Amino acid sequence: MTANSPSASRTVVALARYTKRELGEILGEVEDPFGVAHTGLTWLAKERHFGVRRDGRLVAHTGLVTLPVTVGAAETEVVGFGGVAVAPDLRGQGLARLVVNGAREHARTMGPPYGLLFCRPPLLPLYERLGWQALPGEVRVEQPDGPVVMPLRTMWTPLRDGVRWPEGPVRLRSLPM
Repeated sequence: MTANSPSASRTVVALARYTKRELGEILGEVEDPFGVAHTGLTWLAKERHFGVRRDGRLVAHTGLVTLPVTVGAAETEVVGFGGVAVAPDLRGQGLARLVVNGAREHARTMGPPYGLLFCRPPLLPLYERLGWQALPGEVRVEQPDGPVVMPLRTMWTPLRDGVRWPEGPVRLRSLPM
């Protein structure tokens, strides 16, 4: 089956729920589904979830949450993107593009001017192809014992026309998403 076959949904839908069960439906039962356990970070749950179903099975997901951030002396908000997952047997068929772009369209209605995500270095080219840009420099994020430097790469995308990322040190004023 290809992504263009009749039973391959090309529609991103809002999900009423997203639990470990749904994550398992996409990725199977894996101990470290996103490959970030080595960071030791505590992550924030997403508030809105978007997915793609194929033949009734959830095969892709992106979650969103609005978060406070300080860049230099400016305080603003971002829409945090996280929990991006595509079924291993369906990768390379454009599902990541579909679900991330679908979530980004919804994020444009949420108010903040920027989207933000954290990713492992091997995923930088994927997100760059989707229009995301890597932030230079360190990003500090909150953790239960206080702020730490995010060990993953930080990327951003504009959620409004003409928006540029501001200059200055970045501090996410919440747990990372």
